Amino acid sequence: MTQQLADRPTLTRRLLDVDALRGFALFGILIVNIWYFASGYAFHRVPDPAYGSTVHTVVAFVFEMKFYLLFSFLFGYSFTLQIDAADRAGAAFRPRFLRRVAGLFALGALHAVLLFHGDILTTYAVLGLILLALHRIRPRTALIVAGVLVGLVVLFFAAMAFAAVPSVDEPAALADGAATTAALGGSPADVVAEHLRSLPTAIGGTVVLQAPVALAMFLVGLAVGRRRLLADPSAHRRGLLLIQAIGYPLGLAGAAAVIALGGIATMAGLAVSTLTGPLLAAAYAASMLSVFQTSAGHRLATALAPAGRMALTNYLLQSLILALVFTGLGLGLIGRVPPLAVAAIALALFAAQLVASAAWLRWHRYGPVEWLLRALTIWSRPQLRQ
Repeated sequence: MTQQLADRPTLTRRLLDVDALRGFALFGILIVNIWYFASGYAFHRVPDPAYGSTVHTVVAFVFEMKFYLLFSFLFGYSFTLQIDAADRAGAAFRPRFLRRVAGLFALGALHAVLLFHGDILTTYAVLGLILLALHRIRPRTALIVAGVLVGLVVLFFAAMAFAAVPSVDEPAALADGAATTAALGGSPADVVAEHLRSLPTAIGGTVVLQAPVALAMFLVGLAVGRRRLLADPSAHRRGLLLIQAIGYPLGLAGAAAVIALGGIATMAGLAVSTLTGPLLAAAYAASMLSVFQTSAGHRLATALAPAGRMALTNYLLQSLILALVFTGLGLGLIGRVPPLAVAAIALALFAAQLVASAAWLRWHRYGPVEWLLRALTIWSRPQLRQ
């Protein structure tokens, strides 16, 4: 998605900020997803009896149900960059994008079956078709539709909470979590079989919760991209400060309420998380964009951006490495690593990806998976080496 515009300094700065924000989102996704690999109980939204709760509580408070929203926003924003790229190339955008989402769906399906049934790529591919159908929507209308989508999900879970419908049968979930842990720690065939067994549940949760809210964030990203609001974040300092002033108090209060309500294992917790999670995610994004405008923040952005440029490669690589560490595809350490060590593994893995991504991009234009997806998108073989 590299832009080739006349104003190269502005362009480079814009892409650096966006790529760095994507790298930041990638870090948050890793911090959340690693618990699904480290404990089969996490798949069932109940605490692993063998684990302490402090680290889990911090992850839930700061990260859970926030960073996929940021990733979704960036998908919608990048959609506008892809439209611009097709226009500059004199190519029809629709066939390009359809090939792109087909490739994304195929990658996601393989990812879900082989490595991680909580895959988000297939959802993004399907929602991408809806975004394509709506891409001429006015920015203001896009924001209204996004708000309606989030509101409907909140009302659904609130109604379920008032009706006292439990989202998790905890005794059954604990038993199933123990069975999942055993299966994922078994042979590679057991791991794949467990992924396939869990897919219907994962798809159901995605359809009810993640898909509508992710589509809402797509539309917010589309509106921001259409207005070119990230072209120069320094020109919107007041807006960024306002987002933080609103997002942090309400978002953090909501995160605390979710934990007090029993987490997202409860319908009330899901309702509050869906309502306030986007506010906290927006505050995170506004903070990072503000920080990136400082000299020290520019260095941070420069460190994060290579991982963001290779976000798809790094996302899949995270799943591969974590599967090799925790499941029967490799060491089979699921359920045997203490919480602090799990967090340390996540930090070490992301630090390694920052270094590896920077090294790769010194000599290559794209990450390996990004190159493959771009080749499919433009239906020709792009140059890989710099």
